[in-house]
Amino acid sequence: MDDVFGRANFQNNVRWKRMSVSGFKGKLKLPFNHESIFLYTRSDQFTFNPQCQEYTDEYKSRFRYKDANGRLYRADQNLGTATAPETIVQMRKDGLIHEGENGKLYRKQFLEELPGVYLDDVWTDVPWVTAGNERIAYPTQKPEALLERIISLSSNEGDLVADFFCGSGTTAAVAEKLGRKWIATDLGKFGIHTTRKRLIQVQRELKAGGKPFRAFEVLNLGRYERQAYLNVSSRLTGKKKAEALQRKEQEFRALILRAYKAEPLQDDPFFDGKHAARLVAIGPINLPVGRLFVEEVITECRKRGASRADILAFEFEMGLFPAVLDEAKRKGIDVAPKIIPPEVFDKRAVDKGQVRFSDVAYVEANPRYDAKDKLTVSIELTDFSVHYSQGIADELAHGLKEGKSEVVCDTGTLYKVSKDKKGIVTREALTKNWTDWVDYWAVDFHYESRKEIIQVAKTMGVEGEIPGLVDASSGEFIEFEERWTGAYIFENQWQSFRTRKDRSLELTSAPHTYTKPGRYTVAVKVIDIFGNDTMALIPVSVG
Repeated sequence: MDDVFGRANFQNNVRWKRMSVSGFKGKLKLPFNHESIFLYTRSDQFTFNPQCQEYTDEYKSRFRYKDANGRLYRADQNLGTATAPETIVQMRKDGLIHEGENGKLYRKQFLEELPGVYLDDVWTDVPWVTAGNERIAYPTQKPEALLERIISLSSNEGDLVADFFCGSGTTAAVAEKLGRKWIATDLGKFGIHTTRKRLIQVQRELKAGGKPFRAFEVLNLGRYERQAYLNVSSRLTGKKKAEALQRKEQEFRALILRAYKAEPLQDDPFFDGKHAARLVAIGPINLPVGRLFVEEVITECRKRGASRADILAFEFEMGLFPAVLDEAKRKGIDVAPKIIPPEVFDKRAVDKGQVRFSDVAYVEANPRYDAKDKLTVSIELTDFSVHYSQGIADELAHGLKEGKSEVVCDTGTLYKVSKDKKGIVTREALTKNWTDWVDYWAVDFHYESRKEIIQVAKTMGVEGEIPGLVDASSGEFIEFEERWTGAYIFENQWQSFRTRKDRSLELTSAPHTYTKPGRYTVAVKVIDIFGNDTMALIPVSVG
């Protein structure tokens, strides 16, 4: 914080007491029961809106006098001899004078006239998030009352509030309710998904109450982990730069194989490794795996007489599955596409064997045309196929302590694995229908109407890695140009999702009416209970 804002801009350390303490903990050691909230500003010019909290009984006890009208007051200010006699006379008429011992005169301060007790840097009146309407069981969730106080103190309506580690989305939700603009970011896909559902719920509540609300977008800002890992010095040119990039990519592929617990194949011109009896091919680092790459895997398997292969990739082209897998099976090849998770960049997770590669899911949805209105169509979600397999069910059951249980995914079904005190292991299926996997789904009826445009450096440095407008080494100005990424921005024009209280899910969207006849591309996005996105494109013709 000192590096970002400057040590001179540290303003205060707010101590927030979270909850009452259970007595038994204090017998062992002093319990941890507060958080420190560091208050920094960007300069000595900043927004500060004083906030008041409700009167405590201790504070009310200071107002120990009562006037003829029953109003509580305290003797606040000794008027002394400096106060003009005519002022004293008028204050007596207004009932504002309190006469103390030895004839001293004081100004009455009425309790009802004060806005409350002005906040200091110790907050004891904001309780921790407990079971109820607000709690969504996110591990780092903070109470809305805490964020409401922070945002109200430091911003005005219409200001921009940013939270770059948004977690469950409390900051964005409160900012929306308070009429602030907001930006919320997170590296965790589950955090983004939780925030999205929460903000849609806020929109619905504001709409029901007749209050204004705004639309928001969920955007993927790029392959930042891969770019950072593969970044090489911009000072290298020609052959040296190519060699450095090749070396980085080799190291990158070795990291992925280690996370996948696969054995590298040093002299194989196509496959990168071997996992048990399956060959392993890692797809392009910065491009989605398409049909051509899968067909090459099938061809290479047939050349070697191999029948099983895994394809590891960060992204796969939409609409690739299940057709291409069925084609591979007809040729006698079992191809398993696997998503490389972001945790592959966490060395500790790799070393501990905690990186889980998930299988690709696919969506089936069909248009339902209105019999009376030829321009109106609804979308029905008809299937969501998942084949997740963490591959650790037996290993987990073996290492499970007696009387304990864990949740594990095996061949597309979620199981609760338990071991009783006699050492007997049982498995209870938690998912029984394909709909059990769907936590959220949404429809964009005009998917290809908004291209995703980014700005990239035109001449200097590595694309996406330029920190500012001037190159730090040469001092030259960096020119940027707009470029289409090849993708489109998904807009949630309709959605249905489960909440902790309401587990129901609509499987047919609300009808959408197009303004004119024609062919349109509809995008259907499904987010499963693990926070993974799967999208399908559906062509529709109306009119």
